[in-house]
Amino acid sequence: MLPSDSPLRDRTYRRLFAAQLVALAGTGLLTVALALLAFDLEPGAAGQVLGTVLALKMVAYIVVSLLSTEFVARVSPSLSPRRLLVILDFARAALALTLPFVTALWQVYVLITVLSACSAAFKPVFQATLPAVLGDTERYTRALSLTRLAYDLENVLSPALAAALMLWMDSRLLFVGTAVGFVLSAVWIAATTFPADDSPGAASPRGSIGAAARSFVRTPRLRGLVALNLCVASVGAMVIVNGVQYIRGFLGLGETDLAIAMMASGAGSMLVALLLPRLLRSLGERKVMVGGAVGTSLALFVGWFGLSFGGILALWFVLGAGMALIQTPMGRVLTQSTHPEQRPAAFAMQFSASHACWLVTYLLAAWLPNSGDGVVAFVVLGALALAAALSSLLVWPSQPDAVPHTHALPASHPHVANGGEPHCHDYIIDALHPRWPKPV
Repeated sequence: MLPSDSPLRDRTYRRLFAAQLVALAGTGLLTVALALLAFDLEPGAAGQVLGTVLALKMVAYIVVSLLSTEFVARVSPSLSPRRLLVILDFARAALALTLPFVTALWQVYVLITVLSACSAAFKPVFQATLPAVLGDTERYTRALSLTRLAYDLENVLSPALAAALMLWMDSRLLFVGTAVGFVLSAVWIAATTFPADDSPGAASPRGSIGAAARSFVRTPRLRGLVALNLCVASVGAMVIVNGVQYIRGFLGLGETDLAIAMMASGAGSMLVALLLPRLLRSLGERKVMVGGAVGTSLALFVGWFGLSFGGILALWFVLGAGMALIQTPMGRVLTQSTHPEQRPAAFAMQFSASHACWLVTYLLAAWLPNSGDGVVAFVVLGALALAAALSSLLVWPSQPDAVPHTHALPASHPHVANGGEPHCHDYIIDALHPRWPKPV
């Protein structure tokens, strides 16, 4: 029996969560298949190839997530979120089916860029629907934990599934599994009715990207998110890009061992996702996220001493747990910092900001001098992650969400008529609150 506050009691959310699970399973197969394809095409430079592929993916994410938000808002107001998501899922499936047939690196680069562009348009729209579907803060928090678990199941089960499938098929056929995941996701979404799904302009975010950018600049906790994004990207780049070079190249292990290491990272993240609602109730977002960032950054320096495969599994577990501490509450912070009409643009801005950080760290991880034992990557990426974590402490000071402030408004204005001046409420950057207030 599900608890009364479980988001899975909501039929709409159950279908969206099922769509997310199958799409992520396919994406997990794609991640493993890309790493193996990079090693297959360029065995001596797999890290550079994979890093370049992932960097192109990030460029598509950064540009398209912002452009698609403006496109949906201004050019195609009759396109509902449900229809848009279904179209994008089928497009991703079609592109994934072409990847088993590539014979040159430029083909990989082109196909991954286009596929990533579709994902960049998909994810912010999907994320922005969840607060409207669930409403209640506690249920939304639990939904974020379930989302984190879904990503972790991708990291744990998809590599395991990939390892099992590779016992009897070529690794390139894993791309077919990716396509199946996207098709099943489209089917689930097509069977779902979103809030106000069929109304004109349902997919149109009234908050613009420009307004979202101003909110990120002027809201302390959103500035903190930007710094924390860089920390996560630094740690993740070590796991994803340099992991394949370290495990397959330096340690000389096989494809299955790489999949097992990715499973270890997902297992650590999954454990945190299960514990996170209780942690957030007792500590709050800032302490959980910044504490996770500092601890995870310091853990990277363990690689300085050289690691056996067992050491890599332990470290990857810790890194996965730390990344989950940082990433999972980000949706809560975004929701607390925006009005409902601002959220699609805010989620798109967060999506682009985070992937700009991934772009930098993917390229850095791919092209750092190769010392053979990976020490340079561990130290450089660890230093960058730690600098980002400490920066988040500076730009996101500890303060309550409800901030006392004053307005240059007439006493009869509805916003101040009841509370008077100064007054206090949860502070969000908008037309009436264009800048963060100084202490009153």
